[in-house]
Amino acid sequence: MFGLDALELARIQFGFTISFHIIFPAITIGLASYLAVLEGMWLWKKNPVYQTLYHFWSKVFAVNFGMGVVSGLVMAYQFGTNWSFYSEFAGSVTGPLLTYEVLTAFFLEAGFLGVMLFGWNKVGPRLHWFATIMVAIGTLISATWILASNSWMQTPQGYEIVNNVVIPTDWIAIIFNPSFPYRLAHMVLAAFICTALLVGASAAWHLLKGKQEAAIRTMFSMAMWMLLATIPLQIFVGDLHGLNTLKHQPAKIAAIEGHWENKPGEGVPLILFGLPDMETETTRYALSIPNLGGLILTHEWDGQYPGLKEFPAADRPPAAVVFWTFRIMVGLGLLMLLLALWSATALWRRKAFHSKALQRFALWMGPSGLVALLAGWYTTEIGRQPWIVYGLMRTKDAVSTHSTATMSATLVVLVLMYMAVFGLGILYMLRLIGRGPDDPHTKKETPIKPLRASHLATTGLTSAHASSTHNKE
Repeated sequence: MFGLDALELARIQFGFTISFHIIFPAITIGLASYLAVLEGMWLWKKNPVYQTLYHFWSKVFAVNFGMGVVSGLVMAYQFGTNWSFYSEFAGSVTGPLLTYEVLTAFFLEAGFLGVMLFGWNKVGPRLHWFATIMVAIGTLISATWILASNSWMQTPQGYEIVNNVVIPTDWIAIIFNPSFPYRLAHMVLAAFICTALLVGASAAWHLLKGKQEAAIRTMFSMAMWMLLATIPLQIFVGDLHGLNTLKHQPAKIAAIEGHWENKPGEGVPLILFGLPDMETETTRYALSIPNLGGLILTHEWDGQYPGLKEFPAADRPPAAVVFWTFRIMVGLGLLMLLLALWSATALWRRKAFHSKALQRFALWMGPSGLVALLAGWYTTEIGRQPWIVYGLMRTKDAVSTHSTATMSATLVVLVLMYMAVFGLGILYMLRLIGRGPDDPHTKKETPIKPLRASHLATTGLTSAHASSTHNKE
């Protein structure tokens, strides 16, 4: 297929499925926490605007949650179908970690999700808020276990190898491996930023259409303030994550920076743009700032770090890819910071709801969080190559022995099915967002009150008639 072998097709297939999947958990994590805040604000201030926003975004959350579960199952099956040798080698680590995710996070989410989505008029308001909080905590616990598993593949520890099989020896060391805290913080913040941008873009869309309801204004304001709080923190965490990666995966950093070799007595420049060439071992057309690269990564003016030439050619990541995916992520991050500062200034001056330029910028920036998330994920995963478990197992040794024809056929089927199923799901979710929340001051929903068993007994209604009457009430 297009001259690709089975290994390359297996990597493309996993990359395709995880690219779809990672979008949904990111929105789920952010929206769950957002819903918990909205309901808490409603309980505190009794402002119907927060209740209206809760009902509006809970519908989007439900659709997104369902697509996240389905896409995650498909991705997980590939460990057994396409990467069986990896499962045989490291399944004793990744298997239990994924099991812990199901036993803790997924069961917690599933247990309270029904109450959260359908129990608004069935349980007390505080109990319902508790259910929402539990779902939000469940999403964060899920991210914790998934990131622990993936981080172990990046920086493995707490194991020994017996008969070419990884044997866990220290689960604390496995879970809290060197890159885990930075990657978890980076991912959770990214989820919050993606959600804030999505909520802000939705509000901007309605503001541009002339809707100035309190719910729309509140939605826009909360999203923009959230961006102002999280983006500077994300930049700080990203810097710490980069320093951690330099310590444990220096070849990845060299590829990201397009850095090939050090010059005696000179600091490493920061290459803004260029074309890394793996064959000539140079970065062509480099536009760079002297010494800034070494200063950022070593915090010293003349700081140096290993170049790609210091690593065997077989151990070098594909620099041309990660060089540009990293810059896409950083470039979008700077635009997000600009949006946060602009909107905060406009909100402070009470001009945000009437600035068409700001609203258009917020609208266009809506998908940027997800694009940056994918770019960052590609950077860290492709930058780990040629290893599937860094320093222990190469990717080429992990793939199952399928034919090129088999991998081609399954890839085509997956692409078609994903485009059909998740394409329709995303379209439906966007239509929900496009409708916008109802104005609580002009449209008041009548609460549904369940009938008491004693009332049914005294009236002699049948169960079918009772159900019909219940719906009418």
